[in-house]
Amino acid sequence: MRYFNTALSSVTASLCLVFCAWSVSAVDEKSKEGELNVTTPAVLGFNSDNPFASESALPFHTPAFDQIRIEHYQPAFQEGMKRQLAEVEQIVSQSAAPTFENTVEAFERSGALLNRVRAVFFNMTSSHTNEHLQNIQAEMAPLLAAHSDNLLLNRRLFERVQSLYDSRDSLRLTGEQQEVLRRHYEDFVRAGAKLSDEQQARIRALNEQLSTLDTRFDDNLLGATKERSVIVDDVAELAGMSPSEIAAAAERAVERGHEGKYLLEITNTTRVPILTSLNNRELRRRVWEASANRGLGENGGIDNRPLVLEIAQLRAERAQLLGFENHAAYKLQDQMAKTPQAARKMLTDLVPGVVARVRQEADDLRSMMKELGADHELAPWDWEYYAEKVRAARFEVDESAVKPYFELDSVLRNGVFFTMNRLFGVEFRERKDLPVYHSEVRTFDVLNDDGSQIGLFYFDPFKRDSKRGGAWMSSFVDQSRLLGEKPVIVNTLNIPRPAEGEPALISFDNVTTLFHEMGHAVHGLFSDVTYPSVSGTATPRDFVEFPSTFEEDWAIQPEILSHYARHHQTGEPIPHELLDKVIRASRFNQGFDTLEYLAAALLDMEWHTLAADQIPDDIEQFESATLKKYGVDIKAVPPRYRTAYFAHIWGGGYSASYYAYLWSEVLAADAFAFMQTTGGAGRDNGDEFRREILSRGSSRAPMESYKAFRGQEPTVDALLRRRGLK
Repeated sequence: MRYFNTALSSVTASLCLVFCAWSVSAVDEKSKEGELNVTTPAVLGFNSDNPFASESALPFHTPAFDQIRIEHYQPAFQEGMKRQLAEVEQIVSQSAAPTFENTVEAFERSGALLNRVRAVFFNMTSSHTNEHLQNIQAEMAPLLAAHSDNLLLNRRLFERVQSLYDSRDSLRLTGEQQEVLRRHYEDFVRAGAKLSDEQQARIRALNEQLSTLDTRFDDNLLGATKERSVIVDDVAELAGMSPSEIAAAAERAVERGHEGKYLLEITNTTRVPILTSLNNRELRRRVWEASANRGLGENGGIDNRPLVLEIAQLRAERAQLLGFENHAAYKLQDQMAKTPQAARKMLTDLVPGVVARVRQEADDLRSMMKELGADHELAPWDWEYYAEKVRAARFEVDESAVKPYFELDSVLRNGVFFTMNRLFGVEFRERKDLPVYHSEVRTFDVLNDDGSQIGLFYFDPFKRDSKRGGAWMSSFVDQSRLLGEKPVIVNTLNIPRPAEGEPALISFDNVTTLFHEMGHAVHGLFSDVTYPSVSGTATPRDFVEFPSTFEEDWAIQPEILSHYARHHQTGEPIPHELLDKVIRASRFNQGFDTLEYLAAALLDMEWHTLAADQIPDDIEQFESATLKKYGVDIKAVPPRYRTAYFAHIWGGGYSASYYAYLWSEVLAADAFAFMQTTGGAGRDNGDEFRREILSRGSSRAPMESYKAFRGQEPTVDALLRRRGLK
């Protein structure tokens, strides 16, 4: 997932996508230990000593994290907004008639200081936050929302853009310029540029409120995830976990002040990976309920329910004020799906077949339970535990036997980087001389096969309390020929950190996540456009997950898997028999995987197709009714995200857009299947994919790019095969 910002975005850098507030020196000893070395910041004015005052002198203007301190952010934000408004005033006050160069290009160039500080700050608030950063975010969110409105509701600026748009056919623009002009015009209209003064005032108020609430949701979720960690007193309860996992749980407990105990962390989704291992059913229940009930205010804990209801109501009101039936209709107008009905139909068309598969899988689990002497009902906290046993029996593959072949650095270098070299001829060369925001972050030069440098890549793999859940890509610098910028990209994951001195052995799910996020990374790295607003992953939500999902399938190609899947101690490649089992097992449990996703996507769409006067009082009752309405109310298979912690749709950028993962997967599966008919993982295929898909950003319509690569629109056949549903 990627959280990204464009030239007009007022919040977070998406998915999906962050930094420090104290001095984040790579040589700071506390930073080396991953501890927060935070002091209360002084209030500063903006001056030339502020590291955001000018472009960084480091390669590709990558941030100088050894110079950035928490007190630099607010002055840079305030000065950045001030300067951009002055730049816009110069555009609108000039006597020359509007041209693409003096209006659209000038607008694209504006806001350089603001974009510099925003890119770093919102990466920090996601990847390595603290109380001071959260306070700044809470204060700046409504100001940034107001600044975005000051740009997009500027009537004089809109008049210039509209005059160009109305005469666009006579302007002799390039294809990219036409697309940039169209996007700017529609951005103004969708923001409310054509509304009355009274209506615009209400839009401003709604945007300010929503920016504050979105930020509060993010902060609450980080706190709730930490709050819901499960403390275990007796190591005997951890039976089924590996010695290294137990050691890591003991270390986490010490870090949280529970020496002599064990701490099990919950993840961003309802399911928690450790449930596949725990033999103790009562502990499985505790862990699952800790995850599934977060944000509901249990035992006086964090309660997101009032927050969610207010966000839903305000979004619906804003959409109706802008002339749309609901928030989903507003959001999808400029996506590939175009309408909520089209997105919902794609989801509901899959439900009958998926539910039938889930019932078959449930019968398999019950048979295994009976075989093992379990006489209880199949509960949500049982599913993954018994699914792992069915997987082991059916495919004779045990996760604990597989993990030793998936050591993190080998997967990264010999798997992900190797695949990028096979496809695109690029090399990732690690460097140690650049300052980073946390000691676990690694940096790489990214080079073409002729030695020319494409950009920089940052890799931040491990889970920590200062990082939000999930995995995502973001950027510190976006590629743009207009601005002379090359990309600086970051991949952030939440892989459990191994105990001190132990190797980082990862699950196959995390293997595919590495490939997925690299798909986003090369989408940003290979961008080759002129204008920053259409650069890299600044594409529709239901297209942006296509390149990342496409890269996942290379992880299980035998010629690639055998290259990186080597025993971390002996270096021996994974045995062919075990490799074959891993590949076959990767298609197992797809009914469960698909249904939990469908349930969450339908829940998202149901919330965002409500009118302002239809918002319910009880989110749990609404959830239950929605799942029943669409026939996905299977008790043992809950939604991947429940409403109270659905970060994608409340704090992130995927409101009314969670369907996008499956929509993009249709493209990814079709493209991957096509590539297998034309030579597989080779440079001819890779170069074509890079040229027609990865380099284009939003410089042309997404389907136009897809057809340029594939020769036709996609079908769903490859998706059904990919998920083992056909």
